[in-house]
Amino acid sequence: MWMAPGIGVKRWISLFVICTLLGAVGVLHFTWTGPLHFVATRWILWVNALVSPEYMPLYVGGGTLMILALIGALWSIMMLNRSVLQGTGTAPETAVDVLYERRNLARGPHVVTLGGGTGMSNLLSGLRAHTGNTTAVVTVSDDGGSSGRLREALDMVAPGDLTDCYAALSDSPVMARLLLHRFQRGEGLEGHTFGNLMLATLSEEQGGLSAAMKDIHEVLRIRGKVYPATTHPATLVAHLSDGRVVRGESQFAPQVGAARIRQVTLDPPDLPTLPEVTAAIHRAEQIVLGPGSLYTSIIPALLVPGIARAIRESAAPLVYVASLMTEPGETDDLTLEGHVQAITRHLGRTPDCVLVNNAMPPRDVIDRYAGEGAHLLTLHGASRDLRGRCVLHPLLHPGQARHDPHALAQALLQLTPRRTVG
Repeated sequence: MWMAPGIGVKRWISLFVICTLLGAVGVLHFTWTGPLHFVATRWILWVNALVSPEYMPLYVGGGTLMILALIGALWSIMMLNRSVLQGTGTAPETAVDVLYERRNLARGPHVVTLGGGTGMSNLLSGLRAHTGNTTAVVTVSDDGGSSGRLREALDMVAPGDLTDCYAALSDSPVMARLLLHRFQRGEGLEGHTFGNLMLATLSEEQGGLSAAMKDIHEVLRIRGKVYPATTHPATLVAHLSDGRVVRGESQFAPQVGAARIRQVTLDPPDLPTLPEVTAAIHRAEQIVLGPGSLYTSIIPALLVPGIARAIRESAAPLVYVASLMTEPGETDDLTLEGHVQAITRHLGRTPDCVLVNNAMPPRDVIDRYAGEGAHLLTLHGASRDLRGRCVLHPLLHPGQARHDPHALAQALLQLTPRRTVG
């Protein structure tokens, strides 16, 4: 197993063997030509005494001794590694697999994803098997449920979508499970997830999430990075076709009604973002929008000035993962082209590629969603320009109307330009 390609161990074992042999030659030369010549003579005579010349050449004794010494040296290194691994809590029998996985993931493409909700965490759970260089930039403008209560109580950004993304990328199955645990009872605790409370605690203790980012990544053993789009609380505002203005993401569905969302903004508009976020965008090999709700998950992240500017300046391909269906109260009757145009209008850059599912959900699933006012997004009526940007893949989770994380990750990685090694 230690000889498996890609681990980076064979080169060091080879170097050790070469240096050991060179060291043996050096010792021999030093003792033979120096003041310890008589010692070397005694060594040779002692080894010769162990060999019967009538059965084998004398040099076989020296060769055998050299091989045994080399085996002993390699064995001592292996036992030293085992002791070190056990001391750090790593099972020696799994160390090779862990090392192989981490080295290969470290070579994976640098992908930046923007959005929120279950769509983002679903994508991250697929990407984590292919690259350790994922940076998730998460929308934090939610004002409903547990996130809304914590926002109001502590004047912090919404932690809900961050919690989901941390769980998706955590290398600790136990922590991933605990982060998503929702309390069903307890005054003040009911409805909150453990992850939301943990982020609220760190934010309160360190004066904001920005100061707690390093601790969060270390404690949760995140494979990649997860950052909020902004570290300051903001309210999402919808400007409707009938002139009305709706404040607060949780109010969109009940208040939009028959009107259409024309534009969304953040209040306040001049929000800061972490330097790590813009740095990740600048070194990205691929920038992914979605999957997720257009106006409440994807576009809010693009409204942070530093993020929008970094994306417009980036040479990396911008990929929009098209939603599978329209969302009642948010994108009713909005076509796929309308989704892309909304992104262009808010961001100032048109996606270079639109990843579209071409698998058909089961009829009963389509009917169930239709009963709730949601309809499939297709290329029907799309312009030639949009069709030229679209890449079609079967991306559905079997029997459901949601993206399969592994199929989605593989489709995105096929679109990632290969890096050249200098």
